[in-house]
This record gives sequence, C-alpha cells and structure tokens, in this order.
Amino acid sequence: MNNSASASCASPVLWVAAAALAAFGLPTAVLMAQPAARGAFTVAETGRSFASLQQAVDAVGAGRATIVIAPGTYRQCAVQEEGIITYMAEAPGSVVLAGRACEGKAALVLRGRAAEVRGLTFTGIRVRDFNGAGIRLEEGDLTVADSRFADSQQGILSANGVRARVTITRSTFTGLGTCEDEDSGCAHSVYIGDYGALSVRESRFERGAGGHYLKTRTGEVVIEDNSFDDSAGRETNYMIDLPAGARGRIANNWFVQGRDKLNYSAFIALGAEDILHPSDGLRVEFNEARFVPGLRRQSVFLADWSGSRVVMQGNRLMDGITQYQRR
Repeated sequence: MNNSASASCASPVLWVAAAALAAFGLPTAVLMAQPAARGAFTVAETGRSFASLQQAVDAVGAGRATIVIAPGTYRQCAVQEEGIITYMAEAPGSVVLAGRACEGKAALVLRGRAAEVRGLTFTGIRVRDFNGAGIRLEEGDLTVADSRFADSQQGILSANGVRARVTITRSTFTGLGTCEDEDSGCAHSVYIGDYGALSVRESRFERGAGGHYLKTRTGEVVIEDNSFDDSAGRETNYMIDLPAGARGRIANNWFVQGRDKLNYSAFIALGAEDILHPSDGLRVEFNEARFVPGLRRQSVFLADWSGSRVVMQGNRLMDGITQYQRR
C-alpha cells in the first residue's frame, strides 16, 4: 500500500498552496482556477495532484515548485534529479514518510539544484549498508525546517566535494545512529560531509543510538541555540565532531552527557581525522555543558587535534569537564 491517507479536496490544501504561489510572486487565481486536488501530493503552482510523491517530483522536472503533502503516513520515497523543490506538509507535523528508502539510501534522495523540506517527519528508515536516512543529499543546497527525524540509521547524510550550503533549523533528531557495521564504522544522527557550509540552529538532538550526534567535514559551520541531550543515549560518541577542521561559531548550545557512552572523553572534537580546512578563529562560546545528575567522571569540552587558535569564552561547564585540551 503506497499511503494511508489521500489528499483532501477541502480548502486547506488550496490555501497552503496559494501561500506557496504568493511566495513565488504568482497570482493565486492560477491555482484557484484548477480543479480540486484529489491525490495526496499537490504541486502548488499548477494545482495538479498525484497519488505518489515520485510522480509529483517528476512533474516538476527541471522547474521550481512546491509540493504540498496532505496529512498522513506514507510508505513512499522519491528521488529528485533536477530542479528546485520545496516539500511541505499541509500542516507541520502531520506528514510522516516511514520505512521506505529509494535506491537503498533514503526517503528523499536529493541531487537537483536545491531542495527545501518543511514540516515533515521521517522514521524507520533502515537499509542493508546501515546508512538508511530520512534525507540523502548528493547535490545542491538544502534547507530543513520544522521537521523530525526519528528511529532510523541516520537522519541526514550528504555526499562530499559539493560547494553548496546546508541549513537546518527548528528540527528534532531522536533515536538515530548505529555502530552495527564494524567494517565501515558508525552512522550518525546528522552527517554532512565536505559540503561547503553548514548551519544548524534551534534544533534538538536526543536519545542517540550510536555514533555522533552531529558530524560534519564542512569548512564553515554555524551551530547555535541547539540542545544536545544524551541523557537517554546509548553507545554514543561525541556531541559534535568536526574531524576535518572548520571555522565558524559554536555558541549558545546546551549539552548533557549521558552514562551509556562508547566514548565519553570529549563533548566536541576538532580535527581528529584528516585535516581539510583551517580552524584558526573558530569560536566556541557561551555554551553550557554538564553530566546527567549523579554521574561523576572526567571529560573535555573541546578536544583539539588541529593545533589551531580557537577562541573559547563564556562557556559554563560542570565540575569534571575541562574546557580545552590539545591532543
């Protein structure tokens, strides 16, 4: 069964789509003149609706459009080969893409010019190579907002060698990661490769199931106003891993380290693998870090293998946490 709900032909779909049209500067009359939507996936700019997400993506082609998704849980996935597409829930949190991965990769495999994901939930994505993700990003810019990634092998996974930007805001990553594959290493809640630039703001990472919560090889990072709650994590590693070095800012985040760790030596790791980018001037400031109540151990807030000049100030650390250590 492709999905458990079909799109309503009532006015909410049309009004959401009309708002999307207005954002592109197109007259709402273009949409309102169309027949009422019947499928779950409606291309806002044309009013056409489709029974499958892939059909809607194919209809956009090399163009630019918003696909409005009706409330429901869908065992569907899609591959975007071109164009600029916004994937938007009719109501935030009302749409779930569950348990289906295209190309053995993810619910959404993105290699068009750009994509935006708003208000969707991705859950239960697992594949044979242990890299099953809500989103696999291979080309183009990506913006994710007001979305949730849960109980999969990974939340978001990207390719390497792309000069583009990833922006994540107001989203939740829970029950993600795995270290089941001993040959290739761990999967992570979010793993953005060497992909240009990454911004993560106002998001929550929690209940990790292995690996790191946020790992990236991008040369430019902004990680601000997030929470990293490892209190219910199991067999997890670092909260933030910047293995290739990075410049930017890690600020105003809240961290709590849990009991069940594969590696509790540090909260943030810098330059622990091959150094691809300079880290001089990276700012780590005004964060708060602690252990779960009753836990006593020694850890380091920032472990640095890069030997760079890092700016650290205003961090509030619990007893037992050393602010900085050069490795």
